[in-house]
Amino acid sequence: MRQRSLIAITAALAAGALTLTACGSRDDDGGSDSGNGGGGTTVVIGVDAPLTGDLSALGLGIKNSVDLAAKTANKNKTVDGVTFKVEALDDQGQPSVGQQNATKLVADKDVLGVVGPLNSSVGESMQKVFDTAKLVEVSPANTNPSLTQGLDWQKKKVRPYKSYFRTATTDAVQGPFAAQYVYNDSKKKKVFVIDDKKTYGAGLAGTFTEEFKKLGGKVVGTEHINPDSKDFNAVATKVKNSGADVVYYGGEYPQAGPLSKQIKEAGAKVPLVGGDGIYSADFIKLAGAKGTGDLATSVGAPVEELPSAKEFVANYKNAGYKEAYEAYGGYSYDSAWAIIEAVKKVVDANDGKLPSDARAKVVDAMQQVSFDGVTGKVSFDEFGDATNKQLTVYAVENGAWKAVKSGTYS
Repeated sequence: MRQRSLIAITAALAAGALTLTACGSRDDDGGSDSGNGGGGTTVVIGVDAPLTGDLSALGLGIKNSVDLAAKTANKNKTVDGVTFKVEALDDQGQPSVGQQNATKLVADKDVLGVVGPLNSSVGESMQKVFDTAKLVEVSPANTNPSLTQGLDWQKKKVRPYKSYFRTATTDAVQGPFAAQYVYNDSKKKKVFVIDDKKTYGAGLAGTFTEEFKKLGGKVVGTEHINPDSKDFNAVATKVKNSGADVVYYGGEYPQAGPLSKQIKEAGAKVPLVGGDGIYSADFIKLAGAKGTGDLATSVGAPVEELPSAKEFVANYKNAGYKEAYEAYGGYSYDSAWAIIEAVKKVVDANDGKLPSDARAKVVDAMQQVSFDGVTGKVSFDEFGDATNKQLTVYAVENGAWKAVKSGTYS
């Protein structure tokens, strides 16, 4: 097995950031007004995310960021003769609803690309629907490796669907990155691993565990929780009795916050560590003061610190959105902009008009998309995965997430 190490990233990304323009405010329904449109042809960018329920903070940040990208493209007339509109559908974090939404978006002939979903389990339910229709899908948040590399990805990588892309890096990178930080930087040697049995959580916990054991760490306990529950006292007691000096949780913030709080209340004064699914301000609200010292990894470098993201942060604020862009805002903007760039390639290659097979052409064009985005260089490898493999560890300090280490896993 080849040696893996953390490689520190430079303080700033390469120059040439995407220039954005401040746009109007959001409307209150699932769609988007078009701002100052570019002309006669309407292209719809679909959005699928949890817009209601426990995960809505992340979902609304995705929706708003796509809306900002569409308005920016219209303001700047990025694609001559094309006006972009957004159709946002609520999947409630449920695979069955996501699949219904995929079918609905496919049925709208004006939809040439979809941003989303948030959850990897929802992504699984949508991929075949989109691929059959040759409709491109770009997720800003799905991290399960099998979505792009096949179920047997650890042995042989095979891309299942040509139409699926993502701007987020995968759990094949994120889990081991967290394990290296916990073992090498935090000096924690005994971990209790918990997951919510869902595609994202179980997959992330698995890749963390494999790397942690490889480094010499010991797994002193494992447990699966019911994601519909908020009472984790039984597992909290198991953590306390295990002698663990750290807990790794594969799952999302609605459960991670109460879990962290109850573990501390049970007498186990150990940090809870999770992935990008817990990296939300709502985790801190749910965990309370006892969440201080907890850790999360998230894709990319901190958006607020990237020179390439300054325009995005300012324009998002100026646009007057009611909700924060959250963990995936920059990646959602870049996902939408990738679709816009692909549409531009197709239109430019067809004498300024959309061809009759525009969807299939956009899928092909997406593979060649490359631009300087909010989150850095945006392009895709042969599996549809983001070529940007940066990650950051965040710690809860003084009631907020603070970046403590950025790097890449290799």
